[in-house]
Amino acid sequence: MTANEKILKSLKSATTHLENSMQALNKKDENAFAESLWHLAAELEYVLFLFSITFQNENNLSKWKPNPEQKNAETGLVLVEVQNLLDEAEKRMMNGKSLDAYKGTYIARHYILRVQEELAKKKREALKKK
Repeated sequence: MTANEKILKSLKSATTHLENSMQALNKKDENAFAESLWHLAAELEYVLFLFSITFQNENNLSKWKPNPEQKNAETGLVLVEVQNLLDEAEKRMMNGKSLDAYKGTYIARHYILRVQEELAKKKREALKKK
């Protein structure tokens, strides 16, 4: 299996975990949401690892920044944006635009990290109240 095939397979897996996260969020199942979010983040890290092997000498990677407006957005909206980014990354991989797919995945991972941080913050606050 080539690196591009592995990346595409992992992007599809990440999309599945994202869909599971969105379903758990809609059902208000915090444990399932946290678990599927963790799997999504892990899959995105793996995809980024594969990309990093492919693009070892790229200098413009540090210039990629997530949209600052998404920082305080509702979790559901952030997940929709991640879904759009992953869909675009998959399309770009199939069209041979790997660097653009890398960028989209990189930004999607940052959004997921923000959601995870917010979730952890809420859990800490709930524990303090007890």
